[in-house]
Amino acid sequence: MGIRNRLRNFFTGKPDKTVSRIQMVTEYGNGFYAWNGKLYQSDIIRACIRPKTQAIGKIVGKHIRESASGLTVNPEAYIRFLLEEPNPYMTGQMLQEKMANQLALNGNAFALIIRDENNTPMEIYPIPASTAEALYGRDGTLYIKFTYLNGKSNTFLYSDLIHLRRDYYDQDIFGSSQMEALSQLMECIGTLDNGIIKAIKNSGVIRWLLKLNSSTRPEDIQKNVKEFANTYLSTQSETMGVAGIDAKMDAQQITPTDVMPNKALLQSQIDRVYAFFNTNSSIVTSSYTGEQWNAYYEAEIEPVVIQFSNAWTQRLFSRRERSCGNKIVFEAANLQCASIATKLNLVSMVDRGALTPNEWRATMNLAPVPGGDEPIRRLDTQVVNSQSTAKQHKSNTGRR
Repeated sequence: MGIRNRLRNFFTGKPDKTVSRIQMVTEYGNGFYAWNGKLYQSDIIRACIRPKTQAIGKIVGKHIRESASGLTVNPEAYIRFLLEEPNPYMTGQMLQEKMANQLALNGNAFALIIRDENNTPMEIYPIPASTAEALYGRDGTLYIKFTYLNGKSNTFLYSDLIHLRRDYYDQDIFGSSQMEALSQLMECIGTLDNGIIKAIKNSGVIRWLLKLNSSTRPEDIQKNVKEFANTYLSTQSETMGVAGIDAKMDAQQITPTDVMPNKALLQSQIDRVYAFFNTNSSIVTSSYTGEQWNAYYEAEIEPVVIQFSNAWTQRLFSRRERSCGNKIVFEAANLQCASIATKLNLVSMVDRGALTPNEWRATMNLAPVPGGDEPIRRLDTQVVNSQSTAKQHKSNTGRR
């Protein structure tokens, strides 16, 4: 059974009012990149967003329940499985990467929640739509109509959708599209790329023109040209670059007029794309330091991680369930790129109970150990009790 056949239409009543409509960045067919709206086929765009999407794919979603009895992690098995295996066709990591790609390119990302007859969420599917249109029902309920690449469409309740937004500015429902801001910039880069391709092609044009002063058969012309090339243009020529011809032939050198595009100009345009996606060459080429990655994480990845947590919590739990302390938290181990010295210094956090032994071992890429999920505390860093401390102080004063 295909994915689309598994999608259910949950709305009752017919939407009758259009609110707004957005065009999504999608791929129509295959081929080499030339700027015509196919952002993801650009090597520059893909290099810019790949570090971000892969980092978001590594975040781990957890069901947290805070109650009077304490904090519980993943108390419900069905929620844990939903986060790990959102549908039969992908894992949680793949879903997160797909939605991160859609968010980076479109400013919007959608996923549909499939619920059972008891309104329990069972599956989550990303929606690869070409357009999304906001509609209101007669009772004021909000729906989203999606049109797919094959021309078919579905309409779903907005409350059954996980909706991520970027550059949320001038529209009530949707985030701002990236196409308007990138179109002119990508046209400049495409023009420069075409100039490079043209210059490379023209580098193989005719550089010498031999003019024979008498009528000659075509096969003799080819023979003379080949002899001239082998004698004077070959790297193994014995004439040391000196050519000599008789009166029967004139040799004329031709210089190509096409010039390679300015390298600094091309790099400046690429830097503008990097700036648009809040990245740089160190992040793109994976040559960053720990400080550079932490700055990139805080500026570009952490806001998306927070949005993931809020969106999943709002859609998977009712207001009553959220009031009982249920929420979804996506955790990112952004210390994986830290230096060995920084990771070793985290031992002091384990001694004070701020990190569990297994959490610290995870930063060192080590497997968990039995009992390592319990916080520990050194005796000289125990919790201060104000009453016992006061009694001890009074006792010490009396001895003096």
